[in-house]
Amino acid sequence: MNPTSIEIVGAILFGIALVHTFSTRFFERLAHTRPAHAGIWHYLGEVEVVFGFWAMILVIVMLIIEGKDAATTYLNGQSFTEPMFVFAIMVVAGSRPILQFAMLCVRTIAQRIPWSDGKAFYFVTLSFVPLLGSLITEPAAMTLAGLILLQRYYSREISTRLKYATLGVLFVNISIGGTMTSFAAPPVLMVAGKWGWDSTFMLTTFGWKAALAVLVNALAATLLFQRELSKIKNEGNAPHVEVPLLVVLVHLVFLIGVVVFAHHPVVFMGLLLFFIGFTHAYERYQDPLILREGLMVGFFLAGLVVLGGYQKWWLQPLLADMDNTTLYFGATLLTAFTDNAALTYLGSLLEGTSAEFRYALVAGAVTGGGLTVIANAPNPAGFSILKGSFKDGAIHPLGLLAAALPPTFVAILAFQLL
Repeated sequence: MNPTSIEIVGAILFGIALVHTFSTRFFERLAHTRPAHAGIWHYLGEVEVVFGFWAMILVIVMLIIEGKDAATTYLNGQSFTEPMFVFAIMVVAGSRPILQFAMLCVRTIAQRIPWSDGKAFYFVTLSFVPLLGSLITEPAAMTLAGLILLQRYYSREISTRLKYATLGVLFVNISIGGTMTSFAAPPVLMVAGKWGWDSTFMLTTFGWKAALAVLVNALAATLLFQRELSKIKNEGNAPHVEVPLLVVLVHLVFLIGVVVFAHHPVVFMGLLLFFIGFTHAYERYQDPLILREGLMVGFFLAGLVVLGGYQKWWLQPLLADMDNTTLYFGATLLTAFTDNAALTYLGSLLEGTSAEFRYALVAGAVTGGGLTVIANAPNPAGFSILKGSFKDGAIHPLGLLAAALPPTFVAILAFQLL
């Protein structure tokens, strides 16, 4: 089937958006050299803005070429549940009571490991929290891990090598760490219902392999940087006002509610509004909610949804023509340039696929989920939280790619050999 003109335009704009994500530093430099329009250059230099901006261009082109009705029909046909959910879960999970509770859990586990505080806390954050994503969903785990790492490590004077290596391991571990259940990882969620994959199947087919890879990756990073990590002490970043247990429990109820109703935006957005009201009622126990960061990440993912809808014409035939081994490595590579949830969704539309095909597609999609910021839906959340601690407030895409390759290789070994 030949692509329509708007599908070709959509593919071209998607390609431009990909190039744009690797060029954000160019716009930041323009902001310094062209101060008269510094605002717009700073705006275009935000990675979270890229796909939303080019999605807007696509909609404008659709209005010109196909008219208002066609454009609105296309937008109404897309699902924006995931961007809305990531926004809601980031705001709730990023609140001070939830973060304190998570820090307490990590510290309790770390104290049972016979290492220095800096090493043990780091290892548990990169292993326990990503695996927790199988219960509280990957976006929530990414938000918690990002905030814990920011408070305990990235806010200190640590080396750039450690920052990038940690980010690479975090992104890969979050991507594979949510595969122990059928509802936590976006690429699994896209196919679980249609293919009849329940949490028992996920745990026995994917989860134990992913858990082993997560532990190996976290251990390798800890041992590689053990000298630097051992120098980092817990200086006690406790808030001035102790959060009462009841407030923590109420926050946990909101978090669980948002997770349980993750597929029902009317419910979880309503819970979010009640949650914001509760935080204002007990403002003395709160830090500022990460509303801006959550909105930016939601904007990024919504733009990816709009642009991704016009990639089916070339992606789906490409997947259909691959054998199982090629499909696994092809999905790992394609995930870096698309989105692993979109990739598995397109694969699920193919009829009569074998069990081997399905395994290769999903395993490859989650394996490559840490290679770029767009590879996995939770990545923009971690990116948004941690980018301010990097030089010039920017994370270099090639630096992330290089840091994610070793843990990705471990994931490949786990899914291909075990």
